Amino acid sequence: DVDELVESDDPEHPANLIPELCRGFYTIGWVTGTGGGISIKKGNLVYLAPSGVQKERILPSHIFVLPYPQPSVVKAHTERTFLRKPKQEGLKESACTPLFWNAFDLRNAAACIHTHSQHAVMATLLWKGETFEISHQEMIKGIRIGGTGKTLSYLDTLVVPIIENTPHEEDLTDSMNAMMLKYPDAAGILVRRHGLYVWGPTWQGAKTQAECLDYLFEIGVKMKLMGL
Repeated sequence: DVDELVESDDPEHPANLIPELCRGFYTIGWVTGTGGGISIKKGNLVYLAPSGVQKERILPSHIFVLPYPQPSVVKAHTERTFLRKPKQEGLKESACTPLFWNAFDLRNAAACIHTHSQHAVMATLLWKGETFEISHQEMIKGIRIGGTGKTLSYLDTLVVPIIENTPHEEDLTDSMNAMMLKYPDAAGILVRRHGLYVWGPTWQGAKTQAECLDYLFEIGVKMKLMGL
């Protein structure tokens, strides 16, 4: 029974974690209006939140499950192999799927989070180039090199690449891939006027780095607006 893939009494099971985390992200404004999401990889399985739903009301039965790796390269607008799809009518896989796969394939991440945080969006509006940069802030110490390596130091300069938004989310796949290759030390990718993709070696690591980055975007924006 494929439903066994999402049925567990363990609160740490990805099918239980994803709804819990999405409720938290909704509360702080990261997944407002059904946008944003999260995917968790555990062993050879990937658990994926559905697209276009009220993120604070997701249930374990709404979770998609995919094999990792996929039989073919995960690209935009291509069919993917699923081990389990929700029975509820109207649910579809997240449009973020190929972007999450960038983190799994290029960084060996175990989780990837996509937020629509206003702090991230404002950072992309005030930093006009292809990177957001900040240094000498304590919260930089919560960021790992490449998102999965050693943590940065207070004296390091945090660099987060920025890619241009597209009308369809899947079409960000190639530009995100290219920026991850160009900036191998980056722990996340900003999408101008859109939000952030951030990953980690565990779901806890991805969440921690998402929180630290959001803090740094917020304080960076405030500093720039105040002329500091």
